[in-house]
Amino acid sequence: MTTTVQARPSTPSTLRPSRARGAPLRDVATMARREARRSLRSVDGLITAFALPVLIMVVFVVIFGGAISGGSGDYIDYVVPGVLIMCLGMNSATAAVGVAQDMSTGTIDRFKTLPIFSPAVLWGHVIASVVRNLASAVVVVLAALALGFRPDAGPAGWIGFLGFAALAVVTFTWISTVLGLVLSVDSSQSVNMIFLFIPYLSSGFVPVETMPDWLHGFAEHQPFTSIIETVRGLLMGTLEAATLLTALAWLLAFLLASLVSGSVLYGRRTAR
Repeated sequence: MTTTVQARPSTPSTLRPSRARGAPLRDVATMARREARRSLRSVDGLITAFALPVLIMVVFVVIFGGAISGGSGDYIDYVVPGVLIMCLGMNSATAAVGVAQDMSTGTIDRFKTLPIFSPAVLWGHVIASVVRNLASAVVVVLAALALGFRPDAGPAGWIGFLGFAALAVVTFTWISTVLGLVLSVDSSQSVNMIFLFIPYLSSGFVPVETMPDWLHGFAEHQPFTSIIETVRGLLMGTLEAATLLTALAWLLAFLLASLVSGSVLYGRRTAR
């Protein structure tokens, strides 16, 4: 008598469990590489990311610095954190243009039909922006050091600065990504104006008390003031806990709102 033994069919969960678990990370990495390649092919993007921040630094330190500081030479230590945050925001705003282009060409609609991790497209923009912006921050800091910037931060301060800068870039990029989902390509190019002008109305470039009285309330309590003061405190070794907590509260609130609204809009928006 012969007994026939049938092999139990394999299920997808038994075939590739580790691949299923790692697929979202691979999808995000693929989309991040896509955005990185697109950034490297864009001359305008490279100029905005690396050359423009250095030029802004030179303008404020070399051209305006003497008049603002009265010739003392200490202004560079004051202005570098403001320039850093403004440039990180402006560079993050390029994500709005990239997302708007993907929306207008139907690229995101095509990605939605593929068996990939759905938010990977948006996270690809964010991760590529973080890498590009942190590299830009290194260039700006090196340029500032060459111009006479002398921070007092120790190793913990520099590590804290990198972590805080990464959180700021993630938040700024998600804000830009959400705007890119709802704006046209032409309109999305003006998103960087948010990060270009609002920091001027903060303590990033001049002390709040030197501004007109009617502007003090806004300048003291708007998000960029606490964010810039946190960077200044980390680099100069003068960080106050209250300032850090306020900055983190602003960034995390904006990040959460952007994540939620971005997820909703991503599911509903189609090519326009």
